[in-house]
Amino acid sequence: MSEPFEVPSPHEHHVEHAHKSGDSFASRIAVMTAVMATVGALLSYQAGSSESEAAMDKNNAAIQKTEAANQWNYYQAKSSRQNLADLASHMPGMDAAHYTAEAERYKAQKEEARKKAEALEEKASAWDEQSERLLHSHHRWAQAMMAIQVGISLAAITLLTRKEWMRKLALGAGGLSLVLGGLAAMHL
Repeated sequence: MSEPFEVPSPHEHHVEHAHKSGDSFASRIAVMTAVMATVGALLSYQAGSSESEAAMDKNNAAIQKTEAANQWNYYQAKSSRQNLADLASHMPGMDAAHYTAEAERYKAQKEEARKKAEALEEKASAWDEQSERLLHSHHRWAQAMMAIQVGISLAAITLLTRKEWMRKLALGAGGLSLVLGGLAAMHL
């Protein structure tokens, strides 16, 4: 049987030659790229996580708004019944005392429904505000992720061009990414 014959590509040949000759520039760029990719993975996770949390909070706000609307409907029903009982208490031949008591009962139930509805609306507003804060944070994480991806791309170009100014530009993009990530972590 014959052994498999493999022809290395020019890129593999260059990388092997650079590695054997101790190309410290390429090694530094490779390490820088690996660190940036690791930071990018962390940023990507945080961006996704904050977006999911924001969506959940927005969903909770919608649930609270629906419950508040239900309470307002209940309030309206009790208000109608109160009005009918009040009307009946003033009609001749009706048990005025009974309908006056019914009107008072509906009035109390209506007040309780109003308080519940307002409390639910406050909870909905709190969920909405939390969702907005998290969504802002998500945008910061996404901006940080974009900056680190630009940094990684610039590092690849640096490796090809071997330009020191390009390496500094790649590091700058990585630094910007860290700043944006810090702002996201602090919810700014």
